[in-house]
Amino acid sequence: MTIKKILVVDDSPTERHVMKALLISNGYEVITAESGEEGIAKAKKELPDLVLMDVVMPGLNGFQATRTLTRDQATRNIPVFVCTTKGQETDKIWGLRQGAQDYLVKPVDSQELLAKIAAL
Repeated sequence: MTIKKILVVDDSPTERHVMKALLISNGYEVITAESGEEGIAKAKKELPDLVLMDVVMPGLNGFQATRTLTRDQATRNIPVFVCTTKGQETDKIWGLRQGAQDYLVKPVDSQELLAKIAAL
């Protein structure tokens, strides 16, 4: 699977900007969303090749949004990488149980992220 279009879901304008700049400079098309609800709506509309999901957001958190995306017929085949400050092993296990394909702790190492994307 070639990854071309990536949806970044994060409530932090700074995180969205940094992630978007990194991905665009590496040739990816980037869509952003500020909340779990908006992320789900954009994923269904845009059908990105990958979703990078923050966890700590107002309203629907990233774990809930990941679970919704990975269980919905329209979006279940879109891989989700959780990118969060929640670095406990229990958080990682929970994120993967919600359907995330990978779990990265912020600050995300850009080379590690790009390598994981390229490996999909």
